[in-house]
Amino acid sequence: MLYDISLSITYEYASEANGGRHALRLLPADIQGEQRLVAGRLDADPRPDERTDRIDFFGNNVSDIVYRASHSDIAFSIHARVDRTAAPVGFDISPPLSMLPQELDSIRSMDARQPVHFLDRSPRITLDPEFTGYARSVTDPGMSLLAAVETIGETLHRDMTFDATATTVQTTAMEAFQNRHGVCQDFTHIMISCLRGIGIPAGYVSGFLRTIPPEGSERLEGADAMHAWVRAWCGIEIGWVEYDPTNALRVGQDHIVIARGRDYSDISPVKGVMRTSGGQTTEQKVDVVPL
Repeated sequence: MLYDISLSITYEYASEANGGRHALRLLPADIQGEQRLVAGRLDADPRPDERTDRIDFFGNNVSDIVYRASHSDIAFSIHARVDRTAAPVGFDISPPLSMLPQELDSIRSMDARQPVHFLDRSPRITLDPEFTGYARSVTDPGMSLLAAVETIGETLHRDMTFDATATTVQTTAMEAFQNRHGVCQDFTHIMISCLRGIGIPAGYVSGFLRTIPPEGSERLEGADAMHAWVRAWCGIEIGWVEYDPTNALRVGQDHIVIARGRDYSDISPVKGVMRTSGGQTTEQKVDVVPL
């Protein structure tokens, strides 16, 4: 599926920011066999004094920008054309949960794609017994890894309520879980915590969700904004599988990947520091148009 994507994120500061440094992960990814970035451009206004484009450890596009002069607002925008290929849904040949330790022990590589990086705690993920108990209550050792991932995702979707006003970007997974309300970031962090708690490697994916639903279908929650979903390792034969717990479905052509990491802290769209005082307001607009 071919898409034209546009995104704008604006910030207005209560008082002028005297300089700043930002790391931007906003441009869609180019992933062999899954997604092709046909063309893409990321702009910042005002124009930064320095800019470096690079690839981070997990293979994500990053633009590092520096401001030395004072500025009262800033705007980031992208325009991209992406060709997204859906992974075929084949037979479930993933091993049972009880065989997962042996599968993991057989891996010797430490590159960024390997599950070893997605097993333990990370800055936004804690292995709390409450998450582990929740995951164990709906799975059993004889269940396949893929079935366990889908079962936990479906259960979370049933028990959680999507509520755009319930949480902020600082809300912890446990706070959202205990309140049973949240947005895609909360659903994703909770599911990752549950999966890692029972030993399944899991990571965070940021991206876009198609804004125009297929004919006769309801509009998916998370459209018209950046979206997030889960990436889970289902054994050597299947490898990584992506699941959207906010909408209770396997990820396909409607999900466009921006970045992948252990949790939100690895792939936050805009991260940085600046010298200022007072608060700020921000606005985000996203348009994903299937061609």
